[in-house]
Amino acid sequence: MADKETNVVQEAPGSSEGNAPYEGVTVPRPPGWMYTGFKLFPGTNPTWFASPKVQLLLVSFVCFLCPGLYNALNGLGGGGQLNANIQAKASTATYAVFAVVGFFSGSFANKVGIRITLALGGFGYSLYSASFLCYNHTKNEGFVIFAGALLGFCAGLLWTAQGAIMMAYPLERAKGRYISTFWVIFNAGGVIGAIIVLVQNLHNTSGTVNDGTYIAFIVLMVVGALLALVLCNADKVVREDGSKVIVMKEPTWQSEFYGLWECIKLSPWVVYLFPMFFSSNIFYTYQQNGVNLAHFSLSARSLNSLLYWLAQILGAMVYASALDYPKVRRSVRAKASLIGLFVLTFVIWGGGYAFLDKVPDRNITELDEYEDLKTKYTDPDYVSGAFLYIFYGFYDACWQSSIYWWIGALSNSGRKTANIAGFYKGIQSAGAAVFWALDTAKVPYRVLYGVTFGLCAVSILIASPVIFFRIKDTTDIEEDLKFSDETFEDVAAANVLQEKRAAIENDV
Repeated sequence: MADKETNVVQEAPGSSEGNAPYEGVTVPRPPGWMYTGFKLFPGTNPTWFASPKVQLLLVSFVCFLCPGLYNALNGLGGGGQLNANIQAKASTATYAVFAVVGFFSGSFANKVGIRITLALGGFGYSLYSASFLCYNHTKNEGFVIFAGALLGFCAGLLWTAQGAIMMAYPLERAKGRYISTFWVIFNAGGVIGAIIVLVQNLHNTSGTVNDGTYIAFIVLMVVGALLALVLCNADKVVREDGSKVIVMKEPTWQSEFYGLWECIKLSPWVVYLFPMFFSSNIFYTYQQNGVNLAHFSLSARSLNSLLYWLAQILGAMVYASALDYPKVRRSVRAKASLIGLFVLTFVIWGGGYAFLDKVPDRNITELDEYEDLKTKYTDPDYVSGAFLYIFYGFYDACWQSSIYWWIGALSNSGRKTANIAGFYKGIQSAGAAVFWALDTAKVPYRVLYGVTFGLCAVSILIASPVIFFRIKDTTDIEEDLKFSDETFEDVAAANVLQEKRAAIENDV
């Protein structure tokens, strides 16, 4: 048998944030190419393919190419079309299917594996872009709506797999940095996509993006789906301290679907997070169609979209990184992040009301004559609206980063976080489906704004008992093992096992 590789640990072993760093401690890794050490960049510590760091980078680039570019397309408002109605219908279909699939996608990922789940999830994004290319020439609404529904199925799989990787793989003290890294790379897809759209449509006055934009998106999204096949499954991952991700050793369809009920039964507090899950995508409807599409020209919308995703990157870097600040206990950081998010809600959405008070509602903005009156990026009043859109992007990153970090702080189990991620994305999509349906029904933008603002504020208050009383300074591994058929010896780091054996021997 080949000699086991070793790794010099730079972070505390096990799940405890309270342990001091074990500098210079050598931890054995299993034999095989997946665990052969290499350096990502000169001067950095060695890593290996089946490490949390490499797996996170891979899933980040998958999301960069698939949902990242999808966000750039939808960020234009109307999916790049002049008439937003067809995109609103497709988005309603997307999120309605996503809401159902999301609840069961954790079971699917736990049974089939992260790699196949993510690859299947990536496929639907390219077809969605292709449907708009087809619509440019045929006006086939049925195909766009079908592609939207299929995307709902695929996205449910992709985001559940992504959530499990981001929340369960890293050590506790690194979860904020992992979330930040993912969010930066993922939203770079929105940035690059927005640049593509901006460059290709800078002088386009038709209000609809050209074929080249859609073709570029289709090709890149296919590459993203194929890249997912490079990942390894959770049972192969070994953390920096030698510990492994908690999964089911022998998952069956029955055990995984029962696991959904088991997750609620063992963690009933999760239902207090459901209102925040529901609210986490509803603001896109108002921001993308009620602000960007309704009041800005195509070139200005393209620039706004670019600034929006750049603001998402900034928000993730600031907010998610602060969540790992080592000099403050994790339970205190959790409370501070909730209070900070509540304050941001009133500051940013309050500013949104000042903008809303100055512009006409959709009964005016949807008139053909209003197209020539929309704000261009060269207009003097463009800056104030653009700044609001930037802050909306910053807010979204803070919201999503908080939820992911809170879930990761509540469990280190790959199986449990996959199910909670499924609940998160399923309920999130139910909220989005409702609000895209409201947009399709021509609900006034002022009503969409008010309901969105109100739900965001109230949902934070409902989630507060979980954040204040359930998030501890470290997660008990024995608690996570209740949701698995694995044992302490299967997943704990070698030094933790040695400490436990020594304690048992001393007791004897």
